[in-house]
Amino acid sequence: QVQLVESGGGLVQPGGSLRLSCAASGSIFGINDMAWYRQAPGKQRELVAAITRGGSTNYVDSVKGRFTISRDNDKNTVYLQMNSLKFEDTAVYYCNAVRRGFGFWGQGTQVTVSS
Repeated sequence: QVQLVESGGGLVQPGGSLRLSCAASGSIFGINDMAWYRQAPGKQRELVAAITRGGSTNYVDSVKGRFTISRDNDKNTVYLQMNSLKFEDTAVYYCNAVRRGFGFWGQGTQVTVSS
């Protein structure tokens, strides 16, 4: 089993920044892709950004140029730097890790963009 614990969510004004962190523990050997998803009220969960163990990244179009995903393999941690936040970025953000074909999820952290 892999345990994922997210942190860094909160309330921020439009145009502001937040940095999310997700620390993996447990059976971490063999974790490959890690990613951030988000789910807004009444909407489906969507992939925001993903990163391979080697550092290749991809982003949903709506966050390109504003969000940056990174990971520290030594610390088993993945980050999501979110800049120029918009109202529509409000959601619960979930960390995801894939290990040997199985996906694991964190409990989620709330990000609210409001003036």
